[in-house]
Amino acid sequence: MNNLCADIGWQSYNKYGETLCGDNVEIVDAANGTKFIVLADGMGSGVKANILSKLTAKIVSTMMAAGLQVEDCVETIAATLPVCKERCVAYSTFTIIALHDNEEAEIIQYDNPGVILLRDGGHYEFPSQEVVIGGKKILKARVKLQENDVFIMMSDGCIHAGVGIELNFGWQREDIISYMETFYDVGFTAKSLNSILLEECYRLYGGEPGDDTTACTIRIRKREPMSLVVGPPSNRDDDQKMMSLFFSKEGKHIVCGGSTSTLVARYLGKKLESTLDFDDPEIPPIAKIEGVDLVTEGVITINKVLTYARDYLGENTMYMDWSSKRDGASQIARLLFEEATDINFYVGRAINPAHQNPDLPINFNIKMQLVDELADCLKKMGKRIKVSYF
Repeated sequence: MNNLCADIGWQSYNKYGETLCGDNVEIVDAANGTKFIVLADGMGSGVKANILSKLTAKIVSTMMAAGLQVEDCVETIAATLPVCKERCVAYSTFTIIALHDNEEAEIIQYDNPGVILLRDGGHYEFPSQEVVIGGKKILKARVKLQENDVFIMMSDGCIHAGVGIELNFGWQREDIISYMETFYDVGFTAKSLNSILLEECYRLYGGEPGDDTTACTIRIRKREPMSLVVGPPSNRDDDQKMMSLFFSKEGKHIVCGGSTSTLVARYLGKKLESTLDFDDPEIPPIAKIEGVDLVTEGVITINKVLTYARDYLGENTMYMDWSSKRDGASQIARLLFEEATDINFYVGRAINPAHQNPDLPINFNIKMQLVDELADCLKKMGKRIKVSYF
């Protein structure tokens, strides 16, 4: 096992006029440490395509995570799903990327546009082997992973973008490669790279996609541990223990809350310096302690970070807010969403009387609830999370 991990982002646009997407992405972690990412494209569009792609992605990801071979998956799908009477095709197309211990990628493709691999700033053409399973031509490949490798999986809605509108023959795979190579060295997250690709597809379609359009981007990166402490322990005798564990962790350290900041400054023997920089009038200003990467207010700031996290997992409409602003919540969002891969939360259970005021605009009486929900959002982003209570 190396020090690499996978940053994954995916997004879909429905075919114009359809309420359901005919593409589906499933991400499953197997017990042996292998991560399976499956993108399935259901035949046609609408409800039927949605059901076909969901079943295909679920069957493939579940069976492969259980240790079965792709031959078993294809046979099971063919036997399980109905055959389209018009096209005489039984199920959706699919692409599978299995990341084995973050050391090797196994790529299995059936009739979707070929997986793109960007490496060292340019396109890397990896060799594939064609095998026939149940009468279907399947492409298989294995690639040793390197830091900053970027894999792009697509449904055919991407290469059909712009047909008859911006482009005569759609957005060819070679054109997509050239377009995405432009952003390789910028350092964008997988989600940002994927959004860039999908937004260009949407533009080429003139805002009315002619097909379900899905992409899933995987960026291989080094692990970045980070720790966040919020609230002092319920028992003052645990102050030293909590601080010792918090600062023993490698990586950046974030301190949230006035009482927590005072405790940290006392433990480090450093001065707590307040600032009056109100970059956002709704968020209390940050402070500074030598030896700490970021010091912020507690519950109001965490609540705003949670708002950003919910949006990030959805439409990501607030990206321009937290990606550029300097207030405490925006800085925490950048650190946790874009930099961190492994996050340790240290949560003190001491009750702050100020948070029990029923007139406050936010329900502050259960601080744990905010942290638990934020931790859950970060898990959905693919982060490794550990929460310790004191």
